[in-house]
Amino acid sequence: MIAEPSLTLGIEEEYLIVDRNTRDLVREPDAGFLAACDELLGEQVTGEYLQCQVEVGTNPHHRVSDARDDLVGLRKGVCEAAEAFGYAPIAASTHPFAKWREQTHTRKERYDALHDDLGQPVRRMLICGMHMHIGIEDEDLRIDLMNQVTYFLPHLLALSCSSPYWEGEDTGLASYRLTVFDALPRTGLPDVLGSYGEYNRMVGQLVKAGCIEDSSKIWWDIRPSSKFPTVEQRVTDVCSSVEDVAAIAAVYQSVMSFLFRLRKKNQRWRVYPQTLILENRWQAQRHGAHGKLIDHGRSELAPMSKLMEELIELVGPDAERLGCAKELAHVRQITQQGNSAYRQRANFKSAVEAGAGPHEACVAVVDGLIAEFKES
Repeated sequence: MIAEPSLTLGIEEEYLIVDRNTRDLVREPDAGFLAACDELLGEQVTGEYLQCQVEVGTNPHHRVSDARDDLVGLRKGVCEAAEAFGYAPIAASTHPFAKWREQTHTRKERYDALHDDLGQPVRRMLICGMHMHIGIEDEDLRIDLMNQVTYFLPHLLALSCSSPYWEGEDTGLASYRLTVFDALPRTGLPDVLGSYGEYNRMVGQLVKAGCIEDSSKIWWDIRPSSKFPTVEQRVTDVCSSVEDVAAIAAVYQSVMSFLFRLRKKNQRWRVYPQTLILENRWQAQRHGAHGKLIDHGRSELAPMSKLMEELIELVGPDAERLGCAKELAHVRQITQQGNSAYRQRANFKSAVEAGAGPHEACVAVVDGLIAEFKES
């Protein structure tokens, strides 16, 4: 019999660093900035592929509320370090008007190799993501639950969208980040796999062929972590609001608990064809929290608000047991009031109505993101 998984939660976020005067990205931050981050936060903060980015990671926690508090402390630390240099961090998956060709990548062996190996697609990676880990200690259970939870990835994405703008233009998408990221190899939905051994054999074939060095170069929307005994979802945009982060974490943790509860009763969630999941992924990417996804059980499009009500009812007992019912309930507010992409567009529209031109309106969007980060 498989032991109960810990279902511990860890959250990783990537932030963009902007100049408080121009609101543009800081192409090459002062070396003292990262040193200050390190002094305040230690190993929980690192540089990223582009010099204008930093990444933070919480410790593993059993409760969503504790992970949220950890994340609040990390955001405050990055904010404090940035202020001393005239910078400000923002939690958005794209910058409203910055140009990718003007950015420089961090000079490390790993990043230099990526730059040389992947060509222009990796040089366009002016995007930030949010990754969430759920502790699943049994390796085969990790794969089994990953196969099933893939169904819910579009729901997580729709709640998180924060990248409507690219180089000063409204893309028409709630998450343009995925358009950029999907240009890389080994991205998108994972293969449906029968066991952890099958996963290892697949990775081993790519390693043997010389395509990758290890499983860390598998960049699926969800994957077995290469570092931890976890299932790591990577589909979500980084959220401007910490409360939105906590809500998405509650959904992910509760759904994983629900799927294991089915397993104990010799039941499981149906694994649908990738084409159907990819259609929902696109619907989420295009329309976000105010859009619709296919209810595959009914074969019809349904509003996110309706789907979230059904999901809250479905996994409510798990959320209660895990202590995250309050955070789970916040998804209602996201579907009613909108996610970061919605708020960014609202700020842009308000600025234009007040007489701002396109660039000034984009600056107003950055100001809103700076304020939201500081309120975390």
